[in-house]
Amino acid sequence: MNENVQSAIDWFTGAPLRIALILIVALILQKTSGRTITRAINKIAEADLIPGPNRSIERQRERARTAGSVLRSTSNATIWLITSTMVLGQFGLDLGPLVASAGVIGVALGLGAQTIVRDVLSGIFMLVEDQYGVGDEINILDVDGVVENVGLRITTVRDKKGTLWYLRNGEILKVGNKSKKKR
Repeated sequence: MNENVQSAIDWFTGAPLRIALILIVALILQKTSGRTITRAINKIAEADLIPGPNRSIERQRERARTAGSVLRSTSNATIWLITSTMVLGQFGLDLGPLVASAGVIGVALGLGAQTIVRDVLSGIFMLVEDQYGVGDEINILDVDGVVENVGLRITTVRDKKGTLWYLRNGEILKVGNKSKKKR
């Protein structure tokens, strides 16, 4: 074998092959974690977690789908963040300064995004505690109406006059749910 062919083989079996393997493993992990989360969420959605007459299977499914979406997004973000740093490392990039810069930027973003974090955390607790759901007639702040959409950050409520209100979950201090029956 001549030197050019040997150097091409050596180059290909170096960084490009390792990058390809990193990407293949990341894709496999993404697919596997997505399927695992979907299976677990489907089991939770169909389980009899709240026995008795007050059980709402549709609400349980909705909450499970929302939790599954959050878990899948978090899983994908983590996998691709680690993958991209590994690929950058294969290109010979010094990751020490990058990680230090990311830490400083993370602190700055954390301080600036406090309201978003508060909204999302409030949304998670609201979903876990099943305070209200789509179709419930509620009273939030000075808005009286029917819930049209429940998200992790924002809840939308249509009042009796037809106005659609967008309410940040972190700003909701008290909720009156007229749809919940006495147990």
